[in-house]
Amino acid sequence: MKIGFIGTGVMGTGMIANLLKAGNQVQVYNRTKEHAQKVLDLGAKWYDTPALAMQNCEVVMSIVGYPKDVEQIYFGEDGLLSGAVPGQYLIDMTTSRPALDKKIVAAAPAGVHILDAPVSGGDLGAKNGTLTIMVGGQKADCEYLTPLFKQIGQDVNWFGPAGSGQHAKMANQIMIAGTMTGMCEMLAYAKAAGLDLATVIKTVGGGATANWSLDNYAPVFLKTTLRRAFSPSIS
Repeated sequence: MKIGFIGTGVMGTGMIANLLKAGNQVQVYNRTKEHAQKVLDLGAKWYDTPALAMQNCEVVMSIVGYPKDVEQIYFGEDGLLSGAVPGQYLIDMTTSRPALDKKIVAAAPAGVHILDAPVSGGDLGAKNGTLTIMVGGQKADCEYLTPLFKQIGQDVNWFGPAGSGQHAKMANQIMIAGTMTGMCEMLAYAKAAGLDLATVIKTVGGGATANWSLDNYAPVFLKTTLRRAFSPSIS
């Protein structure tokens, strides 16, 4: 399949790599070309605008930084809506706003399929192809695209009409904020008490406090200098 992909950041790079690995042709655009070099080296093709990157593609995916960036790539000059043609599937996978997805649906040309499909799993999930994908839009469109989604993720769920995927992602973020905050407080307390943190993680992870953040992030915290992977704001 020929796929247009907008956004080659920490998430997009891993997702594009898996799409290429599955045998797809991928046409990419990113605001800064040098940040696309990794996927270009893997075989993706560069285009200078979103509208050019989507030409002759059945599916166009996007995952960018903020809702304002989504607005720009859809509604801006040479944006996706300016180049969309009937039969194309436009899938925004950015963590964004439900109202913006509804706005895109209202503005899309007739015959263009619009879906919101934010993901969970972080950069590791993007790299390993194990993302959870939360889909809003027409159910038939989600079902048609599920084999493609399975090339970048392992769990695909449809939640309802436009914006529903974003609502599901917000529910996810509420939950993960609690688990990550609790995990950090737990580690800080255990360290202050002089406990061996690796043993603490193993012990609490085997009981009622087991969770994804504890399994995937806590061991990393013990070995590496922390870096910010995502912004806490989607404004």
